[in-house]
Amino acid sequence: MPKVIEGHLNAEGRRFAIVAARFNSIFADQLVGGAVDSLVRHGANDDDITVVRCPGSFELPQVAARVADSLAVDAIICLGVLIRGATPHFDYIAAEAAKGIGALGTEGDIPVAFGVITCDTLEQAIERSGSKAGNKGCEAALAAIEMVNLYHDLH
Repeated sequence: MPKVIEGHLNAEGRRFAIVAARFNSIFADQLVGGAVDSLVRHGANDDDITVVRCPGSFELPQVAARVADSLAVDAIICLGVLIRGATPHFDYIAAEAAKGIGALGTEGDIPVAFGVITCDTLEQAIERSGSKAGNKGCEAALAAIEMVNLYHDLH
């Protein structure tokens, strides 16, 4: 039987930063609420969760990098909401946010969870921020918890 190393969903004693874009805040606030709820339900204390707000999803990687350097956290959860408009602006912002957050997670010492939802319609944003498609903030928080424990087990 091979040795299996995998994370588990226990946030007790861990510190998390949630870096959240304010743009499309009606939906982004739902993602933040879902992430906080998920962290607390899995054992994190409110005092061990810091929410850092930035203007939009383009700024998420920049702010998350500063958080990684300046706050003593075990993981960062990046949350934002992009809704497609009539111009290619959406594509540029989505690509840069994904690329920047991915690079930070790969190059850094702590896990960085990607919770930026990219929607074609308002209905999709509603669905993915807490209605019938679930809350993607919750899912990003669960990924962060699992990754923190996986990183710990790999040291």
